[in-house]
Amino acid sequence: MQTYVVAFTIALAVAYFATPKVKDIAIKAGAMDAPDARKVHKEPIPRMGGLAIYLGFVLAVLASMHISREVAGLLIGGTVILAVGIIDDMKQISAKTKLFGQILAAMLPILFGVKIEWLTNPFGDMIYLDYLATPLTVLWIVSLTNTVNLIDGLDGLAAGVSTIAAITILMVAVQQNFWVVAILTAALAGSALGFLQHNFNPAKIFMGDTGSMFLGYMLAGISVLGTVKSAATIALVVPIVALGLPIMDTAFAIIRRYSHGHPIFKPDKGHLHHRLLDMGLTQKQAVLLMYTISGCLGLSAIVLSEVNKTYGVLLIMLLLTVAFFGAKKIGVLKDTKSAESHL
Repeated sequence: MQTYVVAFTIALAVAYFATPKVKDIAIKAGAMDAPDARKVHKEPIPRMGGLAIYLGFVLAVLASMHISREVAGLLIGGTVILAVGIIDDMKQISAKTKLFGQILAAMLPILFGVKIEWLTNPFGDMIYLDYLATPLTVLWIVSLTNTVNLIDGLDGLAAGVSTIAAITILMVAVQQNFWVVAILTAALAGSALGFLQHNFNPAKIFMGDTGSMFLGYMLAGISVLGTVKSAATIALVVPIVALGLPIMDTAFAIIRRYSHGHPIFKPDKGHLHHRLLDMGLTQKQAVLLMYTISGCLGLSAIVLSEVNKTYGVLLIMLLLTVAFFGAKKIGVLKDTKSAESHL
């Protein structure tokens, strides 16, 4: 049996059986997600479920692979981002404090040699970053950490999208013989999927910032590790496309808020999942549709890893065009008075 299959199975089992225990801990600790105008649920639900995802991931990694210096850096950084999420789920820390914790966690893998040292130029040789490597790596990790965090708005959405993204990277890593990346993404997919059994609508527990930030952080960190191990286009492009749904949703939110004169970091009800609910879809229907979109993007990412640069650029342009017109059709670029009135 392939090692990544073992990692996936261990992570899934640990996360699945640990989640009810974590739920009890969250209730006792008072880590409850109260409903408000922006949220869909109507009753308080325990959060901090990301602790089960973390346990599944870490135990699977420890049991199935040699812990190199680079992997140790990711695990240490992941533990720090988990701690930030736990504190936020329990005490609701300020945005500045949370950002400081994210930057600290992003710096840790760099100390262990995990950083983006080059970018692929579609029209020529690789671009080496030199002194820009560290700030760009921090920006990448912090951005993806927050991107997954922002999409965590419906039962099972962030867990499912992260599972699809991790499986996408896993499949490409197996094709390219990146076995370290394959094992790590298999463990991440397994832990997210194990938790999803308890988180799908109607959710018994939320992952909270503990889980959404950890998943985003690890997806970002593992992809950076891919750039350390290989000078391949897939290292950063594949996760960007695989996580295209939350990335585009975040980008459209920034455009929407800026164009209508609202603070960029002020929450609203204009995200894709809000619009789908406004169109009459149920939570399950909206989530399943977003899974389908993520799956299509995952297949596109796999295709990107197999075609030449020219076809790759054309495919990305096609995806961006479809995303833009789809966003206009659904209305995620429009302002919403109802959203403002709730804030």
